[in-house]
Amino acid sequence: MKKALSAKANAAPRSMDEYLSRVPEPARGSLDKVRAAIRSVVPSEATETISYGIPMFKYRGMLFGFAAFSKHCSLFPTSMAVMRAFKDDLKNFDVSKGTIRFALDKPPSAALVKKLVKARLAEKKHKQPR
Repeated sequence: MKKALSAKANAAPRSMDEYLSRVPEPARGSLDKVRAAIRSVVPSEATETISYGIPMFKYRGMLFGFAAFSKHCSLFPTSMAVMRAFKDDLKNFDVSKGTIRFALDKPPSAALVKKLVKARLAEKKHKQPR
């Protein structure tokens, strides 16, 4: 398994800001755009965290993550149902079980990221007991 990029390999980042500060360009700029798109649609109660060494948004559990690697960046929708529902939208990306990979300097459009996150939010809402 490839490790996420980190300037200080021995010290795990403690926050999303710290993680992103360690990511070199052009990946940092791409992930900043992804983060902004996610932030624009998550509820105010959503939190940013680091889980398994990567930035994750939490809302009623893990919601959506992203990371930089040496040759690509990835999105982690944490839902196979969302991956299946948007397979046509994802056809131009390298997709595998639970992961959407993209070039370091070519993030998915903000519109696509927002669609994926909104679908995850709807899924979370639907699964909540009444």
